[in-house]
Amino acid sequence: MIERLGSSPFGISGFALCVPRPRVQLAQWCRWTGRSWPALQARVGESFRLCGPGESIYTLAAGAVLRLIRAHDVDPRRVGLLALGTESSTDNSAGAVILKGMLDEALVRLGRPPLARSCEVPEVKHACLGGVYALKAALRYVAGDGRGRQAIVVAADRALYARGSTGEETQGAGAVALLVEEAPRLLTVDLLRAGSVAQYRGPDFRKPLLGPPAAPGLPALPRENLEHPVFNGRYTTVCYIDGVRGAVEELLARSGLPARRLYHEVAAVFMHRPYHRLPYNALAALYLWALREAPEHQEELKSHCDAAEVDFGTVMAELASHPDLYAGFLAGQHGGEVYAAAMQVARHFRTSAKFAEVVAGKMRLGVQTMRELGNLYSAALPAWIAAGLVEARAEGVELAGELLLAIGYGSGDAAEALPLRVVPGWQQAAGRIGLTAALAAPLDLDAEQYAALHAGGAPPGFASEPAGGFAVARVGTAAGPTVWDLGVDYHRFQDEGQRPDPTGSAVEG
Repeated sequence: MIERLGSSPFGISGFALCVPRPRVQLAQWCRWTGRSWPALQARVGESFRLCGPGESIYTLAAGAVLRLIRAHDVDPRRVGLLALGTESSTDNSAGAVILKGMLDEALVRLGRPPLARSCEVPEVKHACLGGVYALKAALRYVAGDGRGRQAIVVAADRALYARGSTGEETQGAGAVALLVEEAPRLLTVDLLRAGSVAQYRGPDFRKPLLGPPAAPGLPALPRENLEHPVFNGRYTTVCYIDGVRGAVEELLARSGLPARRLYHEVAAVFMHRPYHRLPYNALAALYLWALREAPEHQEELKSHCDAAEVDFGTVMAELASHPDLYAGFLAGQHGGEVYAAAMQVARHFRTSAKFAEVVAGKMRLGVQTMRELGNLYSAALPAWIAAGLVEARAEGVELAGELLLAIGYGSGDAAEALPLRVVPGWQQAAGRIGLTAALAAPLDLDAEQYAALHAGGAPPGFASEPAGGFAVARVGTAAGPTVWDLGVDYHRFQDEGQRPDPTGSAVEG
């Protein structure tokens, strides 16, 4: 075992999820669009969720936090930091204070005290990595000026792509809340040896706010928030793999560990997952990079190159390189030829018995749940960790003392590699995650309902109570002379326990 890596007095004591009930089964979606279901199932997954009428990332986030507070009987007065990690927020001035207002009202109605007036309420924005950055902020808070208090992090996002785009099948929506404190009951998080990298990669993945032309002679553009992202296919994929590699290399450098030892001894690996296959491709590439590092393991690397009919010397050179991906993109390469030989070997290696034995088994826990959830952006990584812990508990897998590796990635480009250690007695806290209840009673959409919800409308006759108990009641329209609330959301709350909604128990059986 790697004795020191992952050890820390601070970490995570609980998770709670909130996902909308409207669901698109990808097998049905393939019938609507003429796509190949077997190919899509192998590459992407099974289904994804869409926000229903009255739902937003704020309602999902508040629902997840309230479930966390109730499941772990958190005293709201002890919470000194409530951090929101997202890329889907719709207010450019206020952060998690919006959630605090929603939660305070609900808590008082439930006979509980509101969150402390002294509670900090930051919002952390970064594509798919805001939740990890918010978690790091929370850990630093409880280890510093927040000693003796708790922090709550909630990662919430809505992944929505244009109809007919190559990203449409990788949509999703949901929120995951995490309870962070000293002497955690689930996982310790070792920030001292975590790996971080960041490098600007241009139009890897962006949601630009269009405004007036930047220079005379350019066409005027409407000022609107692009809800449908701009991304660039293979370039975006290569940026992901390169960023993940950099974060793990930084973790290894800070820990003084050889890569092969980490990959062999870690009990499970959880990564940001835009779709099912990408983390497997990335982990296969990481394993090949580890083989290159040690001369005694390069013969194994050569055997994988020979099996893939790729030149060993070319692969060695690629694995040793650190290309400027953005410069290559601007030069018209679009990332297509970066690590081309190494990626060919990685794809072949992913089909081998060695990969199944040594690598794929590290990402077994919680996979089926994630195949059904779709892409949750910032919430994807914490959702996978939570699902993995629930599955390990259900299967009787003993993880106490084991090292886990969590790798977050944010397009643009930044990545984080966090070493986690499972604490003794973790099963009790894992039993309170409430995953079964959070995923219960999905509403499968037909083609017309999907089209209407995707466009932000409400399908005729479609009834779906918002998940988590919170909903958007109305949107402000006043523009003076005494009240200005144009575009401001007003929320309502109805206790889930008072609704005839088959969500089940908060404690896993």
